[in-house]
Amino acid sequence: MKRLVLAAALATLVASPAFAALKEGAKAPDFNAQGFKAGKPITFSLAAARKSGPVVLYFFPAAETKGCNLEARLFAEATDQFKANGATVIGVTAGNINKLQAFSADTEKCSGKFPVASDPGAKIAGIYDARLPPPSQWSNRTSYVVAPNGTILHAYSNSNANDHVSETMAAVKAYRAAKR
Repeated sequence: MKRLVLAAALATLVASPAFAALKEGAKAPDFNAQGFKAGKPITFSLAAARKSGPVVLYFFPAAETKGCNLEARLFAEATDQFKANGATVIGVTAGNINKLQAFSADTEKCSGKFPVASDPGAKIAGIYDARLPPPSQWSNRTSYVVAPNGTILHAYSNSNANDHVSETMAAVKAYRAAKR
């Protein structure tokens, strides 16, 4: 039964080219979430992270799945460039949360470069309109750039993991350029 639900959720993810998402200019809901960075437990606060600059908040369906592993690796490779542009990166997932600790430290995935937060029941994904359709309890693949004032600067939903880094990086750079 569990495999059937997983297969249905993944089929929906692959079949959906775009998902609902909060729009640019909307207020990003603040949240706190438990997670891991480099295998160590953390509590992530969006409100606290925004004090340092824009936040790249990316939702992914499940740790230890092919597309999510690729997306995590791409964000890990770009984390230093995000930091150089004043941005913080956080990944959030409701899927396979029992694997997040190892996922956060894995050198082929997050490499300990950014935190990944647990979203049991996809509650955070729900308030961000970044949830796969029922009966799934997982988030879809949606990335946001949240300004320090809490405004959504950029929203991007696509089941293909390849463009999320370039989409969010362009928004972070545009924000930084506008602040000069």
